[in-house]
Amino acid sequence: MRNFAIALAAATLVLGAGAGAVSAGEYEITVDRVGIDTGDFTRTGVGFNGASPGPVLRFREGEDVTIRVTNNLTESTSIHWHGLILPYQQDGVPGISYPGIPAGETFTYRFPIVQSGTYWFHSHTGFQEPDGAYGAIVIEPKEPEPYVWDREYVVQLADAHPHSGDRIMRNLKMMPDYYNRKQRTLFDFLGDAEDKGFGAALSDRKAWGDMRMMPTDIEDLQGFTPLINGKGPAQNWTGLFEPGERVRLRFINSSAMTYFDIRIPGLEMTVVQADGNEVQPVAVDEFRIAVAETFDVIVEPKDDRAYTIFAESMGRTAYGRGTLAPREGMAAEVPALRDAPLLTMADMGMAHGEHGEMDHAAMGHDAPKPETMDHSKMDHAAMGHGETEPLRGPDPFYAPGSGLAPEAADGGRFLSYADLKARTPLYPHRPATREIELKLTGNMERYMWSINGVKYADAEPIRLQYGERVRFRFVNTTMMTHPMHLHGMWSILDNGSGEWNPVKHVISVAPGTTVYMETEVDAPGQWAFHCHLSYHADAGMFRKVIVEGGPQDKAAELDARERG
Repeated sequence: MRNFAIALAAATLVLGAGAGAVSAGEYEITVDRVGIDTGDFTRTGVGFNGASPGPVLRFREGEDVTIRVTNNLTESTSIHWHGLILPYQQDGVPGISYPGIPAGETFTYRFPIVQSGTYWFHSHTGFQEPDGAYGAIVIEPKEPEPYVWDREYVVQLADAHPHSGDRIMRNLKMMPDYYNRKQRTLFDFLGDAEDKGFGAALSDRKAWGDMRMMPTDIEDLQGFTPLINGKGPAQNWTGLFEPGERVRLRFINSSAMTYFDIRIPGLEMTVVQADGNEVQPVAVDEFRIAVAETFDVIVEPKDDRAYTIFAESMGRTAYGRGTLAPREGMAAEVPALRDAPLLTMADMGMAHGEHGEMDHAAMGHDAPKPETMDHSKMDHAAMGHGETEPLRGPDPFYAPGSGLAPEAADGGRFLSYADLKARTPLYPHRPATREIELKLTGNMERYMWSINGVKYADAEPIRLQYGERVRFRFVNTTMMTHPMHLHGMWSILDNGSGEWNPVKHVISVAPGTTVYMETEVDAPGQWAFHCHLSYHADAGMFRKVIVEGGPQDKAAELDARERG
């Protein structure tokens, strides 16, 4: 058995996040009270192996792992292996997978590693994850990947807040706009009246009032400090490179509530994986990463200079900052935050039923095939990236006229879900056997979040049959963006690419839109399905999924009461 001390020694051979990396089949993890220092504030939180973020766990595709988790807290805890395909009893969700890990006890997880890529792990108990209980997972593939790089770094984002998760939830329930520091003022109204006319401005203000919303309600939670690998902007996490090297950056958004727009001024980023799965490479200048998503990109810094990794929150209230540099102590210019976006009537759902659904024909996807790639080096010209990009219309995954539709700084290319195409289809493409509609619903005034108007505590489980292919239709009737996460099975995003539709574990659904995903139901058991915004999930935007049938040895383990 390799204990954590041995693993830490091995970590010196592996480039990773600041907390260090471990490297082989058996692991010891402790869940502890830890100190968190963001550079802006310090507080007590929850971490793994005495730190937040926890260690980078490095697995190998095909191995069986044994992970002993010891709870050193005075309360129950858990660890969920986000994005991993495993037996449901190992998924780590209290009340669905298992009871959790009581204080002072040890739980042993055992499961095979059947995939590769970038993932992460976190507590699924209470608000321990927002309080710091998260870490990264890197799984090395059996076969060589279709691109090469000289070094790699995990870039794990988080939104640390000086308030505990419990306190934040109490405040949001008491006053949903408690943390909105961008309240609209009389001066804003006068400005709108000057731009639109008094009557239109008054009508607009009334419409927002009727919704109990404001155009600035983009982030429920403000006042946080964005972290990169546990370091705040002033602490400036730095990854080193030699000019001319290819550097792989494994971005993970472990935030409780915050979407980030990522760019590295002076460097083009080639996206090669989304949520751990290979995609046909696409070169971009900026991308948006939803809560709980991962994106792997490769950059090629050629000059002997520093580059800023700039992670701007979607609501433009804060930014994370790190640096790629040839030497320690170097820094590059840090961009200013761009103007904050404002929600529009389109984000109220005015486009539903007419323009809010994805128009796949308009996306121009005609059964694309994987691009050929030079395995010896990233060749942007061969990828078509050196050529003039075709004219691009508005991002089809945002409602027409949405205030949240992203635009790259300086007019560059911003990654859209429509750009993602699987490099190799994971499943044979076939029609779905049935469709399930999930309306994402909420009451902002009461800070209640739900699915189909029913919160989790009052909802029946979603029952699926082993072997079927289900098409989920997400209709976002709220004005917030929701990253929907199905445990245990892949989420095939329908972006109009047919058999090349990308395979993910999180599907972000923007306000005023309808988005489809399909799932091959191939994992018997009980699974969680929820919005990954921590306070939305806790408030009720959450479901249990029960997969009935399938291999008898797995199905027999289901609770007979649950199977009806």
